[in-house]
Amino acid sequence: MHVSGGLKSEEANDAAWEAGRGALVGATKWGAVAALLGGAGYAISPIYRGLTFQFKVFLQMSGMIMGACLEADHRIREYEAKVRMQKRLMRDRAVWERYEQEFAEETPPPKKS
Repeated sequence: MHVSGGLKSEEANDAAWEAGRGALVGATKWGAVAALLGGAGYAISPIYRGLTFQFKVFLQMSGMIMGACLEADHRIREYEAKVRMQKRLMRDRAVWERYEQEFAEETPPPKKS
């Protein structure tokens, strides 16, 4: 039975770091958008101005958390695709090298003149 090492492998650690960077970027981007929408809501809507501070913080954090989740998921899917491609290339390269070795080992038949 093949054991992958679980969460202790270097690949899993790299994937976790990539997801973390994606979450940070997503929270920043979506947080900025939520802040702009909150500012627009405060300037335009009397309903938004009437909301409690706690609810406004909740709305801001909701946007940031959603952005963090979406971007982390996007980054982890890109990372998985990149790792699959690298593994496929390594596998294909190994097959090609075996083929080249077999071809080099074969001696051509002697020519008859």
